[in-house]
Amino acid sequence: MRKRYQIVMDSNVLISALRSRRGPSFHLLGLIGTGKFDVSLSVPLVLEYEEVARRNRWHDKPSWIYVSSILDYLCKVGRKHEIHFLWRPRERDPKDDMVLEVAVAGQCDCIVTYNKRDFAEAKSFGIELLTPKEFLARIGEVK
Repeated sequence: MRKRYQIVMDSNVLISALRSRRGPSFHLLGLIGTGKFDVSLSVPLVLEYEEVARRNRWHDKPSWIYVSSILDYLCKVGRKHEIHFLWRPRERDPKDDMVLEVAVAGQCDCIVTYNKRDFAEAKSFGIELLTPKEFLARIGEVK
């Protein structure tokens, strides 16, 4: 039986998936809720996803209806975690601390991100850092 990975997704992966329907980020986003892995969330992290998505709207795409439906779906299928202990400050960027806190609270196997260097402290919690392509390879979903 294959291991069911527990992950948390950095906002840069979501934004990459919203910018293009090609590539590993979009493929990863399409696999959420299929049972191949679980994605962990917190209210502050979802609010961060929303804020970053609003800030990064591009001419003609994606529409806010499309983005909000993706966020709604993430909230529906994601594993929700309340953060009872803040591990701050650990990383240089407080928003990266928020991702790390969800990963710790959710006992996640990895943080999926394009900015591994931003999560220097993740290894001290036993959390692996993988790009979307690396994670897809890990679960046998490389295209």
